[in-house]
Amino acid sequence: MKLSRPARRATLVVHVAASACWLGLTLGLLALGITATTTGSAATMEASVRAMKIFADWLLLPLAFLTLLSGLVLSLGTPWGLARHRWVFTKFWLTLATITATVFALRPGVGAAVTAVSAGEPLPDPGDVLFGPIVSLSAYLFMTVISVLKPWGLTRRGQRMRTGARKPVDVETARQTA
Repeated sequence: MKLSRPARRATLVVHVAASACWLGLTLGLLALGITATTTGSAATMEASVRAMKIFADWLLLPLAFLTLLSGLVLSLGTPWGLARHRWVFTKFWLTLATITATVFALRPGVGAAVTAVSAGEPLPDPGDVLFGPIVSLSAYLFMTVISVLKPWGLTRRGQRMRTGARKPVDVETARQTA
């Protein structure tokens, strides 16, 4: 499948915008988590974890899946390919890992924090509201860097595809056309 130029550009804009939103949302979650763990005010702590829950429940997964879907469309519809270049393959697996961590670690941790704080208890584990955003933010920044630098070259599959795409030159035909 090859995307037309307008479709590729539109998908690229969606991918970059969704990725930037996901990164910014995670930075906001980290700021709220730091506020919740460092404030001396129970009201501020409760407001922070409640805001985290709203963001985690309503924004994180749609942005994550939009980023994943647009990245897949770009990788499958352009010469970059999903498994041709190591940086694309790495971004794909890191995106899957961060989505999985969001579903199974971040959202339940924030939910437990909201439940405890709403009942008038202290924050059960500061890691519940800090570690997820820290790890996610680190992963997103790393993915941004490799998107810009495009390190590591081709995968083995990419090397095979590139070698197979080259056509051998017939010396006799080349002399006739020269």
